[in-house]
Amino acid sequence: MKQERIAKIVLENGMEFTGKSFGYEQSVSGEVVFNTAMTGYPESLTDPSYKGQILVSTYPLIGNYGVPAPKKNEGLHTYYESDRIHVSALIISDYSFNYHHWNAAKSLQEWLIEHKIPGVYDVDTRALTQILREKGTMLGKILIEGDPDWYDPSGENLVKTVSVETPVTYGSGRTHIGLIDCGVKNNIIRQLLRLDTKVTRLPWDFDVSRESFDGIFLTNGPGDPKQCGATIDNLKKVLQKEIPVFGICLGSQLMALAAGADTYKLKYGHRSHNQPVQQKGSARCYITSQNHGYAVDPDSIPPEWDIYFENVNDGTVEGIIHKEKPFFSTQFHPEASGGPTDTQFLFENFINSIKSRCDG
Repeated sequence: MKQERIAKIVLENGMEFTGKSFGYEQSVSGEVVFNTAMTGYPESLTDPSYKGQILVSTYPLIGNYGVPAPKKNEGLHTYYESDRIHVSALIISDYSFNYHHWNAAKSLQEWLIEHKIPGVYDVDTRALTQILREKGTMLGKILIEGDPDWYDPSGENLVKTVSVETPVTYGSGRTHIGLIDCGVKNNIIRQLLRLDTKVTRLPWDFDVSRESFDGIFLTNGPGDPKQCGATIDNLKKVLQKEIPVFGICLGSQLMALAAGADTYKLKYGHRSHNQPVQQKGSARCYITSQNHGYAVDPDSIPPEWDIYFENVNDGTVEGIIHKEKPFFSTQFHPEASGGPTDTQFLFENFINSIKSRCDG
């Protein structure tokens, strides 16, 4: 094995950490965020919502089960959430050079190098995470080869970079869903397809109000939702109709903005597999998978809308629902991948609302 190179992590507040390179050896800059999930690094690394971000894993041992081989079904990667790695870099405590899993085809190190993504291990991720919790997410650099300019992903429309450019259709079911792709995870499409649907994946700025669909789906995605002006304008027209609409994560924020509410950036976001949410007006609580840095301002929600779910830890809005029309959203991820599937029933609720409308 070749000699390991030292990698330096520099935060915008001037603090520095030192580790060892185990991925692609190049310097990068981005927003440093942390995730407290214990498993699911292939799913997390391929989640388009991480575009422009340097991901810190709080779980100490990463790489022990390797990475599965690329395999597709219905045109979608079976074990990945998109066609490529989207994080700018990965920071971990202990890297397992020896991996073992029945489905593993390569090591995490080989995968990172293949996709030209830097990886740094032997870092005090506990101390780094404590800083991010106290100070909030901040810009950072990983210095291995050269010194790049500081890069702030919130300053550009990241959704445009991860969305499809032309429509793509999956499945041939009875219910036709128009899916506005803001950086969709593959398992969202998988969950819809299992419910006898045909899903047409549309570019982020596609004017879906001009087309005829049985239901509209708003996906997750990276960055500041206010950068997606075209999507918000198109959604305003959709919300004037009666067609069922379901939004997840960024899709929830976009629905809120289109409805007249406001959004704001969280101090350090929610990125984990263990976020408890409570359905408003009930005693029902669910454990959810989450990955977002923005939230809906509860005081700005129009009177014709209700808060659907709330985060038990900090009280933030975890979904909104219209009082009369078939519109609802969740800030968390019912499709999981990775994480718990406690709220998978929301996909059935969406399809049932479509069927009720068609039967009526």
